[in-house]
Formats: sequence, C-alpha cells, structure tokens
Amino acid sequence: MNVQTGELAPQSDTHMADDLGIDTTTTTAMATETTLLNPRFYTTDFEELDRVDVSRVRAEWDALIAQMKSDPNKSHFKKNADWDQVDWAGMEPTLRREFIDFLVSSCTAEFSGCVLYKEMKRRGSNPDICELFNYMARDEARHAGFINDALREAGVAVNLGFLTRAKKYTYFRPKFIYYATYLSEKIGYARYITIFRHLEANPDQRFHPIFKWFREWCNDEFSHGEAFALLMRTDPKLTSSFANKLWIRFFLTAVYSTMYVRDHARPAFHQALGVDIEWYDQEVFRKTSAIARQVFPIEIDIDHPRWLPNLRRMRDAFGQMDAGTRQGGLAGWAKRMVGGAKAAYGFAAIYTIPVIKSTPPVNVRLEPSY
Repeated sequence: MNVQTGELAPQSDTHMADDLGIDTTTTTAMATETTLLNPRFYTTDFEELDRVDVSRVRAEWDALIAQMKSDPNKSHFKKNADWDQVDWAGMEPTLRREFIDFLVSSCTAEFSGCVLYKEMKRRGSNPDICELFNYMARDEARHAGFINDALREAGVAVNLGFLTRAKKYTYFRPKFIYYATYLSEKIGYARYITIFRHLEANPDQRFHPIFKWFREWCNDEFSHGEAFALLMRTDPKLTSSFANKLWIRFFLTAVYSTMYVRDHARPAFHQALGVDIEWYDQEVFRKTSAIARQVFPIEIDIDHPRWLPNLRRMRDAFGQMDAGTRQGGLAGWAKRMVGGAKAAYGFAAIYTIPVIKSTPPVNVRLEPSY
C-alpha cells in the first residue's frame, strides 16, 4: 500500500465491506470529519520552526537522531506468520463497528503526523529540523499504512490521498504543536504498552493480531515524544514562563479529557480486550504524567476529588451533544447547547484542579521502561 497515494481497497475487499454494512467511503468520511474529538490535521509557522537552534541540547539531540537514523523498526511493520486470519464477518457487530472506529481514528492520527512532519521537512532549510521530521514522517507513514492494511482486510481502508486534500487543517503556533504532539506521542506510548502488557498476560483476549505489533510501535511513539521534549528544551521559556504553564495545563486537560471521552464511546472494544475503561484510562494517565515530568514542571492531580466526576460529566455532555446533532431541529440545537455548557463546566473544573509541581531533570532524555 502506498501511504502517499492512499490506494483504494481491491474489489474483493469491497464485497466483504458490503457484507459488513460499511465501506471505504464510510471510513474515509469518518476520517475526514472534523470534530472536537476526532484527530485533526495541523499546519504551523514553518519559518519560526526553521529558526530553532538545538545547540542547547546538542549532545542529546545527536544521540536521538542517530537512534532514529539506525531505523530499529525498519522491518517491523510487515505481516508475518504471527498475523492470524481475522473473521471480520463473524465478529460481533458492535465490537466490529467500534474496532473499525478505533482503527480509523488511529490511522488518521498517525497520518496527520506524517503529513505535518513531511511538510515541516519540505518547507524547512534548518538541517537539524529537516532531518528529524524526515525520520518522524517515515515512521508515521509506516504506522498509518500498517493500520490501513488491517482495515483493507475488512474492505474498509481509508483513502489517504483523498484525506490529505479533504481534511480541514488547524493552525497551531509551533509551541502549541510541541505541547499537543508531545502529549499525543507519550500518551500513545502509554496506551499501546498498557494494552500490549495486558494482552501479553491474557493472550486469549487478543481478538486481532495487530496488538502483537504494539511494543515496537509504542517505542516509535516514545522516541517521537523525546524529540518534542528536546525541542521544548531549546527555549526554557516554553516550559517555565507563567503564561506557558497555563498553556501546558490547558493541553494536559484537553488531551486527557479527549482520551477519556473517546474511550468511553467504545465499551464493546474494551470489554473484548478484558479491560475496565476507567482503570485503563487512569493507568495511561499515570504513566503519561510520570513520563511528562521530564519536561513539564506541572501535572494534573488525577487523584483529586474533582477529577473523575468531571471527566464523567464531559463524557455525558458529549453524548448529549451527539444526540442533539442526530435529532436536529430546534430541540436538537437546544440539546447541543446544554451539552456544550456542561462540557465547558467540566473542562473548567478539571483545569482549575491545583496542579502538582516538580522540577524537570537536567538530562531530559528517557528510555521506555514499562
């Protein structure tokens, strides 16, 4: 599969898709849709990014680039004898729908990184920045293509070429790209390794072979997060100024709450894995918070009495907004407005939880340890 052209599924797969009641048009539309919860495509100020000077973190930077250049996962994202045959037609319908939604969302997130990183490399002239984003675009393209191959088996591969043209792009300043993408990469590591370790101990609950690839996959996510940690270290104000600490707090709240709401929309998926959603999310938050101490001087207190009740409030609010959208009309609009107000209240209640403060270490680099 050519991840840049977004090659469509072969005709035989499309027949399978018809049997499942979903097709490539549906999944491509799912990936293209822009909502508060869906993965977005980003653009940024490439000239500002091009001016980044990594001399402050040169030794750590060169070590990370050498690791990426060695390409330890070059041969990993290929199907082999460990790839079991999947009975898509026999999969329980709700699980099948939620699992496809999980794969489409994951594919979109990985491909959005590929598009952004490739554009950074194409438009830049800073050799350090261009080399980094060239390697990260390579990795994200592999991830997206591998997920899309899994979707192709069900006849529902996303048309990635169309997605590049049709998806709306959100502008973020480079520092916001750093905060958001750092957290996305590290939380991706925490999510994948938590699932991998759980299924390693409970192989009978592994209902699809793609989970066997999660360990090396999450190590890519980890190293990408390391890159953004180093980028933030090139300018100490990015993590030390009062205003930027408020922004870090905002992105912590946004990324964590989005994950919580999105995960609770897939109960059958988590039940099939044998995972309690609230336990899983809290475990991922704990891992991510511990890792993020390498660069962030603050973290959310996820044991605070306001934490879980307001995450649940936001989950229910987004459900209400979704119901209002489906209902339509004036009554549906009112339902969306009430849901939006509840979500805003929940977000504010989490944002204002007193943060836990720490002092990031002098040496920012970490290695995967879970």
